[in-house]
Amino acid sequence: MAGLEEELRTAVHEQESRMFFRINGKRVEFESSVKVAHRKLKTGFFRWLVTNRPQNLITGPIIYGMAIPLLMLDLFVSFYQWACFPIYGIAKVRRSDYLVYDRRHLGYLNFIEKFHCTYCEYANGLVAYLREIVARTEQYFCPIKHAHKILGTHARYNRFLAYGEAEHYEAKLEEFRVALGKVK
Repeated sequence: MAGLEEELRTAVHEQESRMFFRINGKRVEFESSVKVAHRKLKTGFFRWLVTNRPQNLITGPIIYGMAIPLLMLDLFVSFYQWACFPIYGIAKVRRSDYLVYDRRHLGYLNFIEKFHCTYCEYANGLVAYLREIVARTEQYFCPIKHAHKILGTHARYNRFLAYGEAEHYEAKLEEFRVALGKVK
């Protein structure tokens, strides 16, 4: 199922990129007519400020106050991976696969909207990066599904051992651990 989901994601992404943009290295490029259309749709800062919902402006400091814990989490989880994964023989998670900053290329966003997007790109990318690090750790130490249904499992979870599947547990655990050294 995970393989089919990945194929679908790839197909949708290819279709979208053929229609709207092209990726050239790390740069996202729009054709000139799309760029012009985007610039026409851009809301200027003062108009944006006046028409923005008041609750968004009021809660802004609370939202951006989360930047400090996020940065600390980033520091600690990156250190954990750097220090422990080589000891366990686990391939490291590439941070750049999860933290992607490409919304700044959207011409219809003003600088405040781009700033908001950068915050969300960082926060969501960091959580995905963290999730993969923890998923690899779980695969190393305890690749066993839960007895209860849980929401939001990571991509590795469906391949874990069934709850209560005790036969040859140690051998299967070693297979899971060896597979982690080959992750790309």
